[in-house]
Amino acid sequence: MLSTFLNVFFWIIFVYFFLSVLYLFILSVSGKLFYKKGKFAATTPSKRIAVFVPAYKEDGIIVSTANSMLKLDYPRELYDVYILADSFQEETLIELRKIDVEVIEVKFEKSTKAKALNVGFNKIAKEYDIALICDADNVLAKNFLRKVNDAFNANAKAIQGQRVAKNMDTSYAILDSCSEGINNHIFRKGTNAVGLASAVIGSGMAFEYNTVKKVLSEIHAVGGFDRPLQIKIVEQRIKIEYLEDALIFDEKVDSLQAFQQQRKRWLSSQFVYMKQFFFPGIKQLLKGNVSYFNLAIANNLVLPRAYLILLLPLLVVITFFLNSGWFVYFLITGILYFVTLAVALPIVLVNKKLFNAILKMPEAVIAMIMTAFQMKNANKTFIHTVHTKTEVSNTLYNQGTE
Repeated sequence: MLSTFLNVFFWIIFVYFFLSVLYLFILSVSGKLFYKKGKFAATTPSKRIAVFVPAYKEDGIIVSTANSMLKLDYPRELYDVYILADSFQEETLIELRKIDVEVIEVKFEKSTKAKALNVGFNKIAKEYDIALICDADNVLAKNFLRKVNDAFNANAKAIQGQRVAKNMDTSYAILDSCSEGINNHIFRKGTNAVGLASAVIGSGMAFEYNTVKKVLSEIHAVGGFDRPLQIKIVEQRIKIEYLEDALIFDEKVDSLQAFQQQRKRWLSSQFVYMKQFFFPGIKQLLKGNVSYFNLAIANNLVLPRAYLILLLPLLVVITFFLNSGWFVYFLITGILYFVTLAVALPIVLVNKKLFNAILKMPEAVIAMIMTAFQMKNANKTFIHTVHTKTEVSNTLYNQGTE
């Protein structure tokens, strides 16, 4: 009886983990072999671009961010920068108004990026071709807008740039950078390589202006607004293109507490939106919209990386000591998963600092596991990540800002 129960249990567990790992492996290898970099030819700047920077209590960095946005290699008359200033100090607002950016003050009982963006869209009377959404800590590579212009001149309707680390000054920042690099490869580069829409990241993403204005007006998310945004975009059969050569620098968390808070928000939104879009995802799959199914269901069915890193080796050990025939199956699955990560990890990030940072991985994995017990109301509460870095200190990618 017990033997039968264990066999059924391990069969269910194995099928789930193996299919999850196989899915990730296929995308990882596809990103390495089939993604076409530089697929959009250089064109003359012509698209009018509105750069939106929703910012909540970012007094320490926003002036620096705004100034960096004005130094891009793109005709100044073709783009405007809109700072959506939520709960800023008066001195900060005065400084912002001294430079050539548009400041739109917003204030809410419960602040969210979606609310700030909707206010911004509703207050802007000028016409644009493209809306680019950034975070308050972001620094765009000087050629970023040119890359976006090239893609839209080739009839792209939505793009996600490559977000890389602004700083790699602590072990947690390095681990965070590696995690994002792997996600970029699998969920953006890999999905594009197999013909599907890229996932977005919440910043460094650009859309056809009127399309995203309408879509955002229907979104009232507190956390993870980019998840319903991408779903509603691909519902219209719009393919989100991943631009690996369009760099956007993003501040990485530098402490265990910040790492845990950020992951709590991400984990909560993953499960909330999988539940919300599960049945619509099945319906869209039956209609042939595989990108919708992939973003709504397949992406979200896979456990976060920390859980897989912990659970797969644990299952290997358990099945080994049980003298179970399942040992070999879980061992192969575990090896395949770590091969997947090795293929997806950008080679530029492999250095001595990474090996030192790996020593912090057990602590980071435990912190990630603990977030599962702290998710109550996480997606109903605005969780703000504090930013302090005003300069790009990551020399691995600095050529993008020069």
